[in-house]
Amino acid sequence: MTIKAVAFDMDGLMFDTEDVYWKAASALLARRGEIYTPEMCAAIMGRTPQYCFELFKQTYGFPETWQELQQESEDFFLQFLDDGFSAMPGLFELMDYLNARQIPKGICTSSAARIVSEVLRRKNLSEQFDFVLTAENITHGKPDPEIYLKAADLLAVSPEEMLVLEDSVAGSLAARNAGAFPAVVLAEHNKGGDFSAARLIVTSLNAPELFELL
Repeated sequence: MTIKAVAFDMDGLMFDTEDVYWKAASALLARRGEIYTPEMCAAIMGRTPQYCFELFKQTYGFPETWQELQQESEDFFLQFLDDGFSAMPGLFELMDYLNARQIPKGICTSSAARIVSEVLRRKNLSEQFDFVLTAENITHGKPDPEIYLKAADLLAVSPEEMLVLEDSVAGSLAARNAGAFPAVVLAEHNKGGDFSAARLIVTSLNAPELFELL
């Protein structure tokens, strides 16, 4: 097996933004007298905004459209982002390794473009990837393989030659369904997930096992 390219998820994988999403969702629900729970968080992790906010509507009976809920949640997210967030362990070491070897790389995230562009800008990574695919670029969200099949095309490799770095169950399933090599990075926010779809599980982005693959 030869890995020729890498596709990154973003939230919870590249950046410790899951806490920001938690604050945003909690604020959205608190405004309507509801409480955000770990169970709901797990149910929407790695999913597109449409999936997440349609589930909110179904669960809580909110009258707003899912698009209106998304807009409000993103406003909260960007507000809480001002409190700061960090890169996940090993991100910049892995980026340096890929850059030094001219290994192509892209981002494949279920998040909205508005969120993605602001997160990348704040960490000076906007120009570091060959492309960024967001929720607006796909019809079917993770665990559907669409986003990773598109990534393989953009990276000009077969899916089997693409390493996918993920932190969500839906994302690891999407990578497997695409025929790529799914690697999951465990952290506090996803340690209870079923990652049987992954071919490799590590605890940081600079894990030796990842560099061996590359």
